[in-house]
This record gives sequence, structure tokens and C-alpha cells, in this order.
Amino acid sequence: MKDYKTNQIRNVGLISHGGAGKTTLTEALLYNAKAIDRMGRVEDGTTVSDYDPEEISRQFSISTSIIPIEWKDNKLNVLDTPGYFDFFGEVVSGLKAIDSAVLVVCAASGVEVGTEKSFHLICKEKLPSLIYINKMDRENADFYKTLNQLKEKFGNKVVPMTLPIGSEQSFKGYVDLITQKAYVYGQNSIEETAIPDDMKENVSTIRQELIEDIAENDEALMEKFFSGEELTKDELLHVLKEGVKSGEILPVLCGSSLKNIAIDKLLDTIVEILPSPDEVSRFGVTADINKPYSAFVFKTIADPFVGKLSIFRVLSGSISSDSTIYNGTKKTNEKIGQLYLLRGKKQIPIQKLIAGDIGACAKLQVTMTGDTLCDPGKPVTFEPIHFPEPNLALAIEPKTKGDEDKISNGLQRLQDEDQTFKVEKNVETGQVIVYGMGEQHIEVLSKKLESKFGVACELTEPIIPYRETIKGKAKVEGKHKKQTGGHGQYGHVWIEFEPYKGGEFKFEDKIFGGAVPKQYIPAVEKGLRECIKEGVLAKYPVVNIKATLLDGSYHPVDSSEMAFKVAASLAFKKGMEQASPVLLEPIMHVEVTVPEEYMGDVIGDLNKRRGHILGMESNEGLEVVTAEVPQAEMSKYATDLRSLTQARGEFKMSFARYEEAPSIVAEKVIEARKKVQE
Repeated sequence: MKDYKTNQIRNVGLISHGGAGKTTLTEALLYNAKAIDRMGRVEDGTTVSDYDPEEISRQFSISTSIIPIEWKDNKLNVLDTPGYFDFFGEVVSGLKAIDSAVLVVCAASGVEVGTEKSFHLICKEKLPSLIYINKMDRENADFYKTLNQLKEKFGNKVVPMTLPIGSEQSFKGYVDLITQKAYVYGQNSIEETAIPDDMKENVSTIRQELIEDIAENDEALMEKFFSGEELTKDELLHVLKEGVKSGEILPVLCGSSLKNIAIDKLLDTIVEILPSPDEVSRFGVTADINKPYSAFVFKTIADPFVGKLSIFRVLSGSISSDSTIYNGTKKTNEKIGQLYLLRGKKQIPIQKLIAGDIGACAKLQVTMTGDTLCDPGKPVTFEPIHFPEPNLALAIEPKTKGDEDKISNGLQRLQDEDQTFKVEKNVETGQVIVYGMGEQHIEVLSKKLESKFGVACELTEPIIPYRETIKGKAKVEGKHKKQTGGHGQYGHVWIEFEPYKGGEFKFEDKIFGGAVPKQYIPAVEKGLRECIKEGVLAKYPVVNIKATLLDGSYHPVDSSEMAFKVAASLAFKKGMEQASPVLLEPIMHVEVTVPEEYMGDVIGDLNKRRGHILGMESNEGLEVVTAEVPQAEMSKYATDLRSLTQARGEFKMSFARYEEAPSIVAEKVIEARKKVQE
């Protein structure tokens, strides 16, 4: 690949709902740019951008791929991002590296949830964009219906630049509204033809609207337009580019990636109207080769053989292979070895990367996703990536005993790669819990553990950390008396047990007259503290309980600390049984954010889960429902909420407190626990 200047680079993200055809479009772009000899197919697992074994077997993208191509003296870094919501973190990080986006929409499916989510992300990142209506050859493809949906959702700034000739099986080309030329595609040819007669009127009307929309963005052009002068292609494209940059215009093109129709037009349009890195500001920096070096690491690939690969976007200056740079985030120097361009899994060695370009290097010691790399003499740090919070929890364990270290090492490496999942060890249950964006996300991680790190694992529901307490009072005796040859054992206590609101456990000593000698009282407390680890109902830890030592007796020879510990434990068991023991369940504070039309369904669903609705409020056009729900009822809620709201709902959950479980629930839990212990 030859050297390019900053103004010859375009960093473009392909973003859409899952299944709109981004990966096939990437293949078509590569093929048209002569980077590959024939187009691969997602179904055959032969595409350049979906190369991970999991992507090949599932037939959809899991991570963002960087695909550099050359087109008409320009270099396009195309980022093929995943469309499925479980891998949304990859989209979020990919958007940090680009200057513009192509929102891909399926002509048959029209505007979907992922289209809306992608559009909101584009707006949030203030990315100049265009829309590409793909799959015009598909059954039920309808350009005009899809165009109307886009206008309804995203407003009148949505304007077509091309119109399709034919549809479904008969789709064969497009009309360019700016040049008023028509192009028809054959097996290996493109022919410029006259606009079909049945399209002429429509082309004239829609072209007029396009010219008007463009002219609105420039006074001189507006005057020329209203005085009836013909506007040149260059004038129109220049103003269109400015309108796209400011977000005032969202141009629409159409084509078929599979049949390779109108892909060349898309490439031309990317070069003509989407900005180069020196025309926009990312992280508050406009790409300039003459400024000190700075770069942002937006992605990490963890490979057990190659080691860690850090992928970054150069924001200013330039960097060469075999140099030293400064990690502004970690405040330490890093040694850069060989620099690479990535094209899918292929690593192309290069000597230098300049402002605006995207590249990678291996084996940086401390650098992670979200870090800033810079000139040691001019340290800077850029704001890290804010990833969505994972909220589906599953317990993970190795299938083979003794693989615990392997699993923990593998999870650590995968966390370097993907910051939308978290791992924590639950001290109480002993389980390792992984939190992900959805079931598919966690499933893919477990498969990667097996394929990359050689450890097979099982996923199960996490154990709910129930608690036990008492509702009543009980004064009980605990007596431990054993006579053997020589010294016997003797410990004797009277203890009162009662509910205690002030915390886990309180011990009080009310012994008068030395009925239990002072040296044995700590042993009584120690015995009780050991006992509260397991209650009498289902062996869950005991909380909110007070024990008062009232009386007892001792033997001058046979009494010992051990005897009093045993006596205390006997009293504890009796006391718990007599003081109305109950099971407590963890209650979670839940905040669900949904569009208004799903409010009723969400509230009904939370009620079914024994939830208690605390309130509702509006926030930025969405409704926020606050509730308290037992943790046991929230398993797989991430998946259920997604299907309930067509993936438009989101939620946050945190621990609130413990509350007495209803008897019907308690009975089931106790029964299940007994079976496990047997």
C-alpha cells in the first residue's frame, strides 16, 4: 500500500441493525478496490472481516474489523462493526476511531431498532454520515417505502442522491440525481444509459428537492438556484459536503452488495462528500502531521500466540516503527516495535503512521483500550471510552477440575479485549460470576475460552445469596458435659436470642457473680460467631440477631474454652429453632428506561416478578420506571426486557436490602437447598 497524506484518508464506520449486510458490503468494497480477486460469502465463512471461528460458525460479526482499501488516490479505513446488541461495545469503541459513518439499511426490512440505535450513536458522536439502502435485489425490497420510514424517523434532512432502476430480481442500476445520468450493470460491465421513461417525472421531482435541500446550505447557491441558473456538479458536491459535515443533510444511496451493483458509486461518494481527518475534530484534535504525536487506543485483541495487539487511531503528528512513546493515561513509556496495518486478520507491516491513519502494534506492556499514547515531551490524555454496563450475570466454572487458574487467566485476557464484560468472585458462594450484555455475549466468551485458551467451561445460574434471621425471642440453655477418663469437658450457658436491627450480629455479656468465668466469655462469643455462618432452615448465613449471655455454670477442673464454645453452639441451634426463624431474600433496586409505548408491558412484567413499583418519571423523551424486585426474579431479565421492548429498553440494577421471603418462596428455596446438600 502506498503512502497517503492526511487529506487522502477517510475513516468510515459501517453501522446498522444486525443482518443489514455490512460484512457483504465490506467484501464488495474490497472487490471493487481490487484488494481481493473474488467476493467471499458470510454463509461460507470466507469473508475478510469475519475471520474469528465464532463469527464463521454463527454467520454474523462479533467484533469490529478494520479494512483499509485504496480508491482513486485515497485510502479508506473501513470499520465493519457488529449489528447485534450483545456486541454493542464493539460499535461504541469503533466509533471513536472514525470521522464519518455509513448507516446501512436493508431495503426489505426497512428501519429497525438497530437502525434507530445506530442513528442516535452517530448523532451523539456528531459524525457526518450517509445512508446506504442495501439489498435492493432482495425479495420485498422497497426503496421508496424504506426512504419514507427514514424520513419519518430522522426528519427531512434525509435526501436521496440516487434512485434505483428496478427492484428485487429486476434491480439493475441507479439514476444519479446530481448528474442526471443512469447506470445499468451487466455481468462484468457498467453502462451509462438514458433515464428510463417511466422514471423521468419522478427523477425530475426528487432532483428538484435534492438541489433545494443542498442550496439551502449556501446563500450564493440559493440565489443562483432561484434565478433559474443551472448548478454545476462541483458546486453541488462542495455544498453537499458542508451540509453533511454540519449534520444538516443525510444523503441516501442505494445498491446491492451481493450483486455488486452501485458499490463504485458508494466509494466515489465516500471520497467526494465524507470528510478527511484534517476536516473534522476528534477528541478536540484536528489531524495535523506537524503537531506532536498523539493517538488513542480504541481496541485490543488478545491472542494467546501473538500476545496483545493494540489498535489505535493517530490523532496528530506521526509515529514510526521501533520508537519510544509515552502512555499519557498510565504515565509511563512504552516501546513500539513493528507497526502494522490490519486487514481483517492479516497484518501488513509498515514503517510509519501519520495523523488521521489507523494502525496497530503488538506487545505493549501496560497499554489498554481507552489509553492515550503521545509524545513524551508533550503529554496529553483523551477521555476514555464509556462502555455500556453489562447486566446479565451467569456463573462460570471449568468442566475439568484443576482448570480454575486457566479459566481465570483466560477471562483476564478476554477482559483486556472486551470491556463490556466483568468478572467477579463471589466470596460467599465461591462462584466466579461473569456479567455480559446478553446470553450470546457470554456464550461467545465461554467458546473463546475454549478455542483460544484451551479451557472448556460450563455456564449456570448464579446462586442467590439468601440469609436467615429470627422474628421472635427465645431464652435457651446450652450444656456440654462429657466425662471420660482423666479430665472431662464441661460448659454451661443460658443465652437469650432476639431480633437485632443494628446489623449482622451483636453479642452482650450480662453475667453476674462469675457464673461463667471471664476467661470463657470470649469463647462463648467465638462459638456463636462461628455458628451464624449457617442457619437452621437452609444453612444460609444468619443476620440481624442479638445474643445475650445471661447465666451459666462451670467446673473448676473440666471447664475449658472448647467446652464453652460447644455449649454456645448447642444454645444457638435451640435458640434459632425456638425464635421463629425466617428466610430473607435479597431485594434489588431496578431502574428500567423505555419508550412510553412499552411502559404498560414493563410495569406488568415487573409486577409478575413480585416487584414493587416506586415511581415513574420522564427523561429525554423516555420513561424511567423505578422498582424494587427480589433478585431471584431478575434472572435473565436482560434477555426478557429485550424481547418485551424490541431491544429498546435498558435497565440498571443494584442491591437494596434483605427482606423476609414469602412462605411459599421460602419453602421452595429450603427444599431445593436440601436436595443440593444431599
